[in-house]
Amino acid sequence: MPKVKAVKKSRQHQEVKNQGIMFNTGIGQHILKNPLVVNGIIEKAALRPTDVVLEVGPGTGNMTVKLLEKAKKVVACELDCRLVAELQKRVQCTPLQAKLQILIGDVLKTDLPFFDVCVANLPYQVRTFSLCADFITFLPVIYLFSSRCAVLMFQREFAMRLVAKPGDKLYCRLSINTQLLARVDHLMKVGKNNFRPPPKVESSVVRIEPKNPPPPVNFQEWDGLVRIAFVRKNKTLNAAFKSAAVEQMLEKNYRIHCSLHNTVIPADFSISKKIESVLQEADFSEKRARSMDIDDFMPVAFSVLSLHFLCNYIVKNASFPLLPTRLYSLALQLSTSSMVGSRVL
Repeated sequence: MPKVKAVKKSRQHQEVKNQGIMFNTGIGQHILKNPLVVNGIIEKAALRPTDVVLEVGPGTGNMTVKLLEKAKKVVACELDCRLVAELQKRVQCTPLQAKLQILIGDVLKTDLPFFDVCVANLPYQVRTFSLCADFITFLPVIYLFSSRCAVLMFQREFAMRLVAKPGDKLYCRLSINTQLLARVDHLMKVGKNNFRPPPKVESSVVRIEPKNPPPPVNFQEWDGLVRIAFVRKNKTLNAAFKSAAVEQMLEKNYRIHCSLHNTVIPADFSISKKIESVLQEADFSEKRARSMDIDDFMPVAFSVLSLHFLCNYIVKNASFPLLPTRLYSLALQLSTSSMVGSRVL
């Protein structure tokens, strides 16, 4: 009889077998295993005994248990039912069990209760989505207008974009939008070997503290402005606004605005001349988005009150084509409720 070859088992396979659960990296499950990093994150959050804490993606509960010891209550939102069971086992029959509330499902589709602080090692799937979509800033920021702060772990590049300053290579629309609504600080770097299983990228922890009150701008219009400016951030604003698609969109919005307000449009009206006059008046024709900060954009924003960047301006249920309507509606509700009597775009 031929000799039967022994089946070789990898070290990783053996570890998974020993721990009794296999993590699904496809939905971003990379468990933070280093207790020193966990303690550092919780320390930076400056939790109070009366705080209600939101944790997104608690995993097996390495951070959750520490949070329960510091806070009044922890609301943990987890997508994977297997990890929910592990977390429940970990606190079962202990004094911490009464302080834990578990929400099962996607945090973006879940109605969240009130909380004071958000502390989370965000699932990598959420972070990757953030890099390419307009969810970007606003998982941490929109939901946190009524809370004190968030201490969140992101991929290193994403975290560096959040804190980037004008002139930096990573400075982008994400940077200026985040810094418009919140103060963002880089707290610490976290190596990939601190996770199980280890991801392919390095991570960083940032603290996001929403500005209270928020700045007196209509965020939808503001984002429309910076979206145009940062499509090609190395181009001058004059060149960015002369794009045929941009001019067509602005003219359409202007005509809708005039129609709704019974304003007569001159027969010789030209959107190109109007854009040019606005930029020259603010002296921004030759400036480039890569080197402009929030204070630089504010005069442009307030000087273009007659140029509406929101597609289908004021039309019911309309939103900018590529933006997440649910998040924008939340932002609008929160910002308008905090800006009674303030000047808006």
